Amino acid sequence: MNPPAKLVLLGATGSIGDSTLKVLRKHKESIHLVGIACNSNYRKLIKIACEFEVQNLVVFDEKACEKAESAPDLPQGINLLSGMTGLIHLSTLSVVTHTLFAMVGVMGLRPALASIRQGQTLILANKEILVMAGELITREAQENEATLIPADSEHNAIHQCLQKCSRDEIARVLLTASGGQFRNASKEEMDQVTPEEALCHPNWDMGPKVTIDSSTMANKGLEIIEAHWLFGINSGQINVVIHPQSIVHSMVEYVDGSIIAQLSPPDMTFAIQNALFHPVREERVLETLDFTQTLQLDFHPPDEERFPCLRLAREALETGGSAPATFNAANEIAVQAFIDRKISFTQIPKTIEKTLGEMPTRRMDSLEEILATDDFARNLANSFIANIKC
Repeated sequence: MNPPAKLVLLGATGSIGDSTLKVLRKHKESIHLVGIACNSNYRKLIKIACEFEVQNLVVFDEKACEKAESAPDLPQGINLLSGMTGLIHLSTLSVVTHTLFAMVGVMGLRPALASIRQGQTLILANKEILVMAGELITREAQENEATLIPADSEHNAIHQCLQKCSRDEIARVLLTASGGQFRNASKEEMDQVTPEEALCHPNWDMGPKVTIDSSTMANKGLEIIEAHWLFGINSGQINVVIHPQSIVHSMVEYVDGSIIAQLSPPDMTFAIQNALFHPVREERVLETLDFTQTLQLDFHPPDEERFPCLRLAREALETGGSAPATFNAANEIAVQAFIDRKISFTQIPKTIEKTLGEMPTRRMDSLEEILATDDFARNLANSFIANIKC
């Protein structure tokens, strides 16, 4: 019997964290949680620490961390840190074998590189790490014999469908997308979408940023870029198909015409469990599909005129260099501006396109260059938003 994995969970208090903890409760003997981190929800983080007897905590936000230090329910002897230094320290504890990245945005990039340089297994539920720094991350992973395993439902599905095959046998991958809550909306209706409407996803329980990304289909654009780096396939081999039921999580078509798909209910727990235990399979946590009941599966192509983020992401991937990082940064800024009611829903892709058009594209060979590009693109996107009258 193999010794239990030692897991650090970055983003323990979000929806991915919740799903991960479901798996750990079922399989306590196989995976030991040794470190957890959150952005600011220290109360929930302390509850998790008490339940799983975790000694190493990081509250990224310094003010929230100060409150956590004086919380009456904080157990004695806890190692509590804050900020980026805390995340990197947590990710590089000597006992750690696996780190699961569930923090949204650029926050996970430095800790990911630190984990890679220790030869860990990285479980990626954060799209931005590979979108921003795919070339650097994959190169460092190869040099340090680190393993990258996707926990995002679509990429985990592809990962499962690709087992024991040669890349030369792949004709294309089919990334499925629910299409979000506005898949049938007209352009005029989309102009009037409110943040409250965009934050109500019909199938998935996700954080606000990811939910908005699903409604604009920017998430699927990010996944196109991520799939390129994870699986070594070019843009022309990556197709997106609308599948409203979110049961088929992705498919792989082989050169002989066979198509292999991965199916499960629309709950991240299935993908996370698969990633945590790869390459073996353990007893499921949730009930799965019942094929004795009527099951409807619909598929149709996306409309890139109504959802231009798909086109913009693919163009960024094909341009290469700093373009994917620019796409990601502009999208993050635009999504927050929409949530804050500074811009309309349809101005999200317009902000991305304008930022991509004005931002010079260049090669990025270092973390410092990637972070500088990210910062410049954010400032550029903010300058465009400042001149928009919503």
